[in-house]
Amino acid sequence: MTTASRFAACAAAALLAVSFSQAALAAQPPAPPPQGVPQPKILVIDRAAILRGSAVGQSIMKQVQALTVAAENGLKARDAALRAEGAQLQQQLAILAPAVKQAKIKAFEAKQQALQLEVQKQQGLIQGGVLVARQQIEQALGPILQKIMQERGANLLFEKAAIVVGAPQFDITPLVIQRLNQALPTVQVKPTPLPPGVQGGQ
Repeated sequence: MTTASRFAACAAAALLAVSFSQAALAAQPPAPPPQGVPQPKILVIDRAAILRGSAVGQSIMKQVQALTVAAENGLKARDAALRAEGAQLQQQLAILAPAVKQAKIKAFEAKQQALQLEVQKQQGLIQGGVLVARQQIEQALGPILQKIMQERGANLLFEKAAIVVGAPQFDITPLVIQRLNQALPTVQVKPTPLPPGVQGGQ
């Protein structure tokens, strides 16, 4: 779930404009654009840096760490009991009748699988909560980006990952972080089931 792919098709043209603005076009001013076609004015953001550097992004990370520790602590007792049961079963296997051995192994493997499914469930709930939190950030970012584009007279906004070479003055990431900190300093990460079709780990 990307901005880079959405803008990749037009990145080459923008890069040419940036790369040759000082060399090839220095001696001769660029021809005016055709009538009715606006002159491109580009701004750049780094969404990953916004998540890392903003107050709300840092708040999400701290909450995720706390939720992860709580989930691990909640499952720690079950994991310890299962390990002890496995060690005990290993000692008994040599003296058990084949049918009894097979039944005990099958029951133990079922408990292992159940614990693994619970781990995956807890991870999915945390990831679902992060997904909802990031959607709230995106909703807050929309008006911020539109406002900055209006202020700068820009008509194109690129994700930094889509830019190979570019002048730093086009990057408005620090300004976006500053305004996002004012508009949305934090959001609450609540464990939430992932939507259908969204796999854990994405």
